[in-house]
Amino acid sequence: MIEGDVSVTGAVTTVLENEWLVTYAALDPVVRGVGQFAFMVLLAGIVVGVLPSYGTRSVAKARRSPILSCCVGAPIGFVLVSLLVSGYLLIETAFGAFFGILVFVIGAVALPAVAAIGSVAVGRSVASTLGQSRPVIGVFVGSLLWGVAGVWLSVTVALMVIATALGIGAAVRVLFGILGADSPDDRTIPPANKI
Repeated sequence: MIEGDVSVTGAVTTVLENEWLVTYAALDPVVRGVGQFAFMVLLAGIVVGVLPSYGTRSVAKARRSPILSCCVGAPIGFVLVSLLVSGYLLIETAFGAFFGILVFVIGAVALPAVAAIGSVAVGRSVASTLGQSRPVIGVFVGSLLWGVAGVWLSVTVALMVIATALGIGAAVRVLFGILGADSPDDRTIPPANKI
């Protein structure tokens, strides 16, 4: 054991009773919505703006095949959330000053960035039904979705899970160049494309 008798339910209770989460849940729903909108506009603008090639390719990959991106991103998202939680729990231990902070920072930086990619992909998909498909419109519509979801905590959690899984899957698929066909000839079954 790390320090004393630590159980799994005790660790989950420790994370869920975090003062930041309790304070966030106690906020007025309108304040949560406006805060989430502003945070996602800033974060999505940074992710898509600082990484223009990688960010836009990830958003395009998520829009082309969202189910595949979610299937790839869900297990990786579980690992990143596990890193974040274990890093948070390790910070309070004797050797956690080094390992816990490192693991926590990896999870705390990666999860919001890929959630921004997923929300921009969802925003661009919604905006394309209205005839607008520019990245800036996708950032705004995706952030607006986060703002509306901020009124209800359960909708926020559901949107966070879906957008993060979508963003992680698309980002990993673009990073490693796996699980997708880029040209139309790759999508046909041979020898049909040779006829």
